[in-house]
Formats: sequence, C-alpha cells, structure tokens
Amino acid sequence: MAVRRQVLGAEYTEASLARRTDFNTPFFDYVTRSVWGEVWARDGLDRRTRSCITLAILTALGCEDEVALHTEVAVRNGLTPTEISEVLLHSAAYAGVPRARGAMLVAEEVLDRLEQTEQPAIVE
Repeated sequence: MAVRRQVLGAEYTEASLARRTDFNTPFFDYVTRSVWGEVWARDGLDRRTRSCITLAILTALGCEDEVALHTEVAVRNGLTPTEISEVLLHSAAYAGVPRARGAMLVAEEVLDRLEQTEQPAIVE
C-alpha cells in the first residue's frame, strides 16, 4: 500500500479505498497486491521509466481514463510535460496515431490543470 500511496498520491488512494464494496474488494486487493506490491515495488526500473512504459501501454490500449491518472503519476515521478509528449509521440509510431492523439488530448488537459494548481512533483 505504501508504494501505491507514493505513486498515486495519498488522496487518490484514500478515495479509492473509500469506494470499496463487497463486490469490488477482491479486485482492489488483487491490484494492490500484484500491481503496486509486486510490479511497481521492484528495483529493476526506476519510477520515471515505469511511468513512461505505463503511459505508452495505456496509449496503445486506448485507455484514456488511465492515461489521465498516469499523466499525473508521471509528473509526480519527475517527468516533464516535454518528456510526456515525447512518450505519446513515440507511442503514435508504434500504436497508431488515433490512440496517441486521444492520449495526447487527455494528457494535455491534465497537464494544464496541474499547471494551474501548481502541483509539485514528488520524485523518489
């Protein structure tokens, strides 16, 4: 849970925990254990690199809601807007322009909002 809080932020994590029900708790427990407890907690890649990979995969899959979340994560992990833009441009070459365009629009909206609220990046 510590890595999840560090990567997603305490506010997001607490809000997610508050949405637990009998129906979705097994799913949330699985994601917390496997994604945050095992994959994101590994030493093999730093969090900046994991953010780049995650944004690229989410772009390829067309998961724009997750692109929004992980754009914030990428900023928290120290990526600049220019680096995020480069990840999305690179994704266009391999995952297709329509998916990358959708991700670019979502990421731009998130970055504009973060700029207006001046959210500080948290780097590991």
